[in-house]
Amino acid sequence: MAEWERLFAQSRAVPPHAQRRHGVPEHSVPFQCVLKCLEGSVAVQRSPAELQLRLSLFDAAHRHFFGHTWHSSTRTPCSPPGQPPRVLFNEAVYFHTSLSHPSITAVVEVVAVTPNPEGLSRDVSCGFGLIPLFDSRREPSDLAAKGRALKLYHGTPRALLHPLLQDPLEKNKYMTVMESSHLQYSLKPHLPLEKVFHLLPENLLVSGLQKIPGLLPAQGDTGDAFLKPRLMGTTPCYLDRLCVRLHPSLKEFEEELLEQLSSDRLLKQEAGSTLCVQERRLRVGVHNGLRFVQPPQVVVLQPASRVAWGQSTSPIDSAAGQALLLRSRLQLSEMVAHPAFGVCFQLEYVICAVAKAAAGSALGPAAAMHTVRWALWSPFLGATSSPVLLPLRGGAHPSPGQTMVYRNPADSESSQEVKRIASGSVQFHVSTDAEHRGTPADTSSKAGKELEEPPTPSLSLRSQLRPAASTQGPGLSLSQLLASPQGRDVRTVPRSRSAPMPRACSTQKDGHTEHTAGITHLEADLGSGSPHVDASSGGHLWDLPFAPLQPPVTAVGLPAGSTALSRAMLALLHNTGFPEILDGNKEPVRVTEPLDPSCYSPQLEELDALKSNEITLQFLAFSRAPQEAMEGTWPRTVFLTFQFYRFPPVTTSRLQLVDMEGERAAGSAAPAQVLFQLNKDGTPSTGDPGLQLRFVVDSTFLRPGEQRVFMHYLAEHSLQMDIWDGDSLLLVGSAAVKLKPLLRQGRPAVRTLHELEVATTEYEQDAAAAAGRDVLRPLGVRVAVRGHLHLCLANVGHHCEETPVSPGCPPLSHTHIVPSPDSGHMLTPHADVYRPRRLAEVDPELAAILWRHQLEQIPERLCESHEAAAIQQHEPQCLAVGRQQDGAGWRIPQHVRSLQQHMEYMQIVKAHREHTKHRCITQVLRQGMTTTHTLYAMLGTAEFFEFVLRNPYNVQKTVTIEVDHPELSVILDPREWRHFKELTQTATPLEEDMFHLRDDLKPQVYLRPKETVHIPFRYQTFSAEPVVAALLGPVGLSEKEDTRRMQEEQRAVQMRTIQVTFCVSEDKPIALLQVKVEPRPHVVDQTFRFYHPELTFLKKAIRLPPWHTLPGALVGKQGGEPEVRVRCSDPNVICETKTMGPGEPRDVFLKVAGGPSPQIKTFFVAIYTDPWLAAPQCIWQFYLHSLQRLDVSCTAGQLSRLAVPLRGTRTLRRVKAFCSHPHELKVDPADAFILPPNGLVDLFVGVRPRRAGSRFFYLNLVDVECHQLVSSWLLCITCRQPLISKAFEITIPAGSGKGSNKRITYTNPYPTHRLYFLVTSRPDLLQFKEDSFQVAGGEVYTIGLRFAPSQSVGEEEILIHINDHKDKNEETFCVKVIYY
Repeated sequence: MAEWERLFAQSRAVPPHAQRRHGVPEHSVPFQCVLKCLEGSVAVQRSPAELQLRLSLFDAAHRHFFGHTWHSSTRTPCSPPGQPPRVLFNEAVYFHTSLSHPSITAVVEVVAVTPNPEGLSRDVSCGFGLIPLFDSRREPSDLAAKGRALKLYHGTPRALLHPLLQDPLEKNKYMTVMESSHLQYSLKPHLPLEKVFHLLPENLLVSGLQKIPGLLPAQGDTGDAFLKPRLMGTTPCYLDRLCVRLHPSLKEFEEELLEQLSSDRLLKQEAGSTLCVQERRLRVGVHNGLRFVQPPQVVVLQPASRVAWGQSTSPIDSAAGQALLLRSRLQLSEMVAHPAFGVCFQLEYVICAVAKAAAGSALGPAAAMHTVRWALWSPFLGATSSPVLLPLRGGAHPSPGQTMVYRNPADSESSQEVKRIASGSVQFHVSTDAEHRGTPADTSSKAGKELEEPPTPSLSLRSQLRPAASTQGPGLSLSQLLASPQGRDVRTVPRSRSAPMPRACSTQKDGHTEHTAGITHLEADLGSGSPHVDASSGGHLWDLPFAPLQPPVTAVGLPAGSTALSRAMLALLHNTGFPEILDGNKEPVRVTEPLDPSCYSPQLEELDALKSNEITLQFLAFSRAPQEAMEGTWPRTVFLTFQFYRFPPVTTSRLQLVDMEGERAAGSAAPAQVLFQLNKDGTPSTGDPGLQLRFVVDSTFLRPGEQRVFMHYLAEHSLQMDIWDGDSLLLVGSAAVKLKPLLRQGRPAVRTLHELEVATTEYEQDAAAAAGRDVLRPLGVRVAVRGHLHLCLANVGHHCEETPVSPGCPPLSHTHIVPSPDSGHMLTPHADVYRPRRLAEVDPELAAILWRHQLEQIPERLCESHEAAAIQQHEPQCLAVGRQQDGAGWRIPQHVRSLQQHMEYMQIVKAHREHTKHRCITQVLRQGMTTTHTLYAMLGTAEFFEFVLRNPYNVQKTVTIEVDHPELSVILDPREWRHFKELTQTATPLEEDMFHLRDDLKPQVYLRPKETVHIPFRYQTFSAEPVVAALLGPVGLSEKEDTRRMQEEQRAVQMRTIQVTFCVSEDKPIALLQVKVEPRPHVVDQTFRFYHPELTFLKKAIRLPPWHTLPGALVGKQGGEPEVRVRCSDPNVICETKTMGPGEPRDVFLKVAGGPSPQIKTFFVAIYTDPWLAAPQCIWQFYLHSLQRLDVSCTAGQLSRLAVPLRGTRTLRRVKAFCSHPHELKVDPADAFILPPNGLVDLFVGVRPRRAGSRFFYLNLVDVECHQLVSSWLLCITCRQPLISKAFEITIPAGSGKGSNKRITYTNPYPTHRLYFLVTSRPDLLQFKEDSFQVAGGEVYTIGLRFAPSQSVGEEEILIHINDHKDKNEETFCVKVIYY
């Protein structure tokens, strides 16, 4: 089976475009393409690299590559004397295709392959050519003329995907022909290939030397098996007594399948019908690893209870009470004695939807077919009558039927034997014709090898596992469709329940399962549903696979695409008067188009003479999305938060939104509003519009060699920005922009304009299904575009000497070798000259003693008690003044005149010198053996260096290394040492087993006399302290902000000092290492923001992006997956990742304790793929907003009222309440009010949701004077659907621009006069003639409706709520509007 698995994995191809797969396929045309010789300058432009040809199929009309790319062998160019350079290939490629269209072409790519020292290769595209396969009459091209030359184009064939390259490609102006370079080739139809169509898939390119299962090797010396193909002989075989068993039983499996399918139907609003199993089918066919040799046979299986067997042949057959049986014999006449040939079984279920009888209802499609399991058996020549037992497969693995398969629950079992039967099994007897039948012993041994690993348990032992109710939503998969008289029905196959899983508490009632609210979080059910284990386990509990309840949050970030600005918007921005961005010559930088991603060259950035980059972010305007007109009020002011590279996080000042005429656009839906900075009084500034921030990236900021890292950051990363409402402090949305346009590519300056989508994400959980259903609708995600942010990005290059360097910021040194003072690596001593100074000037302690003695010598000022108390009170200040005399000179007071007083001063100095002599001498000696090394550390990044330690003695010594900080450690593992040496390219000796650990875990190293060794150290911190490096902040916020930022920078320059002592016996130091650590900000790759109730635990699973697996890797296949490790900056946060199985996606699990409202907890998570945690692959930043929780249960369209208590702070505040959904959430008072200090005030909230389901609303209480968040609430809304009394249906033409006026009647059921109010769930689509009406008892009132037009075709359901005078729902009408 290994041969089949290998071929099946290698032959996976990209299907043609969807529009090419419609209709009946035409006759496939076979082709032979011979690539002969490559001539011209293209053969030597990448010398001495070897060249390779690659051939792919391309659909120019749809700009779509399909099929499988063929690679030739690598060849070395040669240059014959007097002839142009050339490369000989002479390789034939065969394929066949039924897509006979003039736009179908073959693309030949010339690739230069250069091996690197690591054993890998670097592939560079040198050009490409286009070979048309069909002419305008859809006839195959015959280009077999001798010396046919293919012209080559510059670039890579991936450029064909660009929208500007339209068909015909040869006449496109963007296609540049390579002069004096061409490829000799021939293309012609190859009719002998039709003989092997059943072995070779369509659109699969193969070489003539490639071995195809079922095809005999070529005769002669050519080795080309496709010139005259010869087929291998077939061995017909027969399958009898076929039996399929499903876990845990057929009945439970089918009940679970129908339950999951019903849950999917609820998601599509297809309730009202009952699902049942109409047919159980089995497709059986022979597969050669590339395709089915013949179309699979379709047979119908019957449950064992309906089939009467004549006799029972084995205990297994007698236990088949819940099996599916086949009563007939299967004949497979196309079997070939080849290891890659196998028999494929596909189990399919035909599900029928039986609609309930309803007036005016139309039945949908009758049936749909779903693939639930498949299996493959490789007979390896011959067969026997003994039964063959195969495990069934399922899940998101590639299958021969090219369909998604119902999930296999085997990955959640704990026993290897149970895993073999957890997804079911298929059992059959096999036999062949008499003339081809082998010995039974031979066949049984070969079949036994196939089933030897892992062992298959007897199916008579029924597992005690019981499936638990899944709390996960259904997964989506594609399945083959079943044609019905009424059309084709596309269904999604859900994932099966995996046992044991966290399950809800359930009770049986009337044959249906009713789920209660009892849900566990991460625990597994270890009750009666636990599997039986071996008695030799000794009673130990088995660790079950981890399966979280919540679906993981995908860490893919925001879409970073930007749209081109219209001419009207460009004219608007130009006339507004935004300040110009000037280049190095003080000239305005012109606006250019963003750089084509395919044209980026890292070499141009490295060769750029302008090493300093001045990055400018200019925020211009903010516009509202049209669909947001009914969602909420538009903010009057906004501010932004983001972090660029490893600069500190930026929070801009509040910006006013002003319309084009200069008026405030409060609540209006203007197309675009310009951003203006605010004055101190809150009015818009009269200065330049917009906000401009500058980030200077030069040699004083970057480390040596970091320029390439910064350019990689610009090329690969996106800048994520959060836009906040400046008044309500609610999140408006987030936007992301690619930083690749900031790459100058040798230009002095670049400037681009971008229009970014500002989107917000809401997680909504739909309400429970109708009564009688035992399923819940899964969690849904709603992404809404709130507006568009207009942004200007610019990068101005400067020479490094043009950028001013702060005197407090010396250039960063980044050496990895730290020499000791006596190691011979030190430089010459400094020749500085110092002037002599008094002892009091250099010793602050002596100066303080003399100052105190001076105060004691003034008796006339000490005679009065109040003056003595005053001096005693100011004595600390006097001592401080005395300590500050260093550098200012010490002067004996003028009133000290006598010789006796001078002698007293001398005695004090002498006594102080005797007291401090030992300490000063020790300090001087320690300074002579101390080496200082400075590290510039970032969060999660390991800093490596080696200390050169020399033994100064003439005898051997054992040196103990003592470090006084846990973040600095000695590298003890030689593998880790070697890893860091290779990473930093440090060419120093490495020793195995160099260190010995004492009982107190302090490392020791043995030194010979006068020996010198290198001691490896690593420093790594995971604590995220608020640090700001010198001159790192952006310039341009405001004068006040810049001043505050510079003050913070001066305080942040203080370093942390770590002492390392190298001691011999009796704790005598022989060397001292003083490591000064200066923290630097780090790069944040992605930001997550969660809102959670206060004082509770947040438990989340974050799905890692797919970069940790190789492209095209099979699910469940081992190998090629890096080990993922995570570290968190907050030790109080539980952060871990677990292996869910080979090929499975990886999740990062978090458990965070929330604080009191409105606290915001911030922490970072570093993700590593190397085993030594040298540098993080990416860093995530998390914000956890703790909110006060309020649970509200209400009915859609009906007003529910509640009171929220507000407690005042220590001071009086003027506050105002803001809500995230103002059309569904009302507050009273709505204006600003006074919150008394330490007082208690009630805030009245009215909730009227427009749609049913579980949603989250946010309520903020903001100090309107200080713009501070006082309190914040999370409203958990559980909204029920009201009872619909009447249903209507109307049709309105779409795109006509005209609405429709309709009328419905309502009868007052009460005998008295009543007042009613009208509310709709879609006020953007439906308006009432009157929002309220009065009607007498028993009378009929006509309600006038106005339906708005729609530009798109579709259906909408609109609810009309009729409420009484207390705003309680009386009746609800449903109007289904069909736009055609």
